[in-house]
Amino acid sequence: MKKLGALLAVLALAGCHHAAPPPVVAAPAAPGLAHGIDMATDARDVSMELTGSRVDFVARYYRDPASRWPTLSPAEARMLSAAGKEVVAVWESHSGNPAYFSYASGYADAAAAYRQAKAVGQPAGSAIYFAVDFNAYQPDILGPIDRYFRGILAGLQVAAGGHAPEYRVGVYGSGAVCDYLKRARLAQLTWLSNSTAWAGHDQFGGWDIRQGPQSAGLSFSHDSNEARGDYGGFRVPAISAALGGGRRDAL
Repeated sequence: MKKLGALLAVLALAGCHHAAPPPVVAAPAAPGLAHGIDMATDARDVSMELTGSRVDFVARYYRDPASRWPTLSPAEARMLSAAGKEVVAVWESHSGNPAYFSYASGYADAAAAYRQAKAVGQPAGSAIYFAVDFNAYQPDILGPIDRYFRGILAGLQVAAGGHAPEYRVGVYGSGAVCDYLKRARLAQLTWLSNSTAWAGHDQFGGWDIRQGPQSAGLSFSHDSNEARGDYGGFRVPAISAALGGGRRDAL
């Protein structure tokens, strides 16, 4: 009996040793997150790669006509929409120069961005983000940047014939800039820059879009982004209404 007991104990231990490990349960994906990129060049140049990617949205720029970089065009917006990608519009012009920011430049930029949005077919209710592309501190934020965004709101209101602006105002910038403009109700949406050393980056959690580094999965120059909720993206006509996210389709 002792020998039999010992044998049974050995067999039991062997069975435990060879038992299948418990299944690994993947962590659930964060709800409501969309994945996107921003890029300075025309997305049509990489349309095949984008179409086959898992990118949900592509951020592209409205610009001064004198810029050496291409602005978002109607044909590009149609291509992205046909590929099932949302478009995020951002205005950038001398945005890295602190001396550029004023009420007058905000007013002019809003008018130019509005004209380009209309030419692209961007639907009312979606957003135009305006870039503040430098590490701004309180004197700049409370002074010229504040006035710049007041000029934007006035310019968009005038462009809408004195009625409520057709497009929501977003800001791209540091955590400090995003936080102030959101609290001051000068911007409805915020896009946190990936410049992690800029003021307020780690303290600001109220972003609608958050920029990251270039991802390894795409061969062309870009920054990765993640977005949550209704972040102001859109698609232009002739696109299925089946896809959701931050989209507002034109009718």
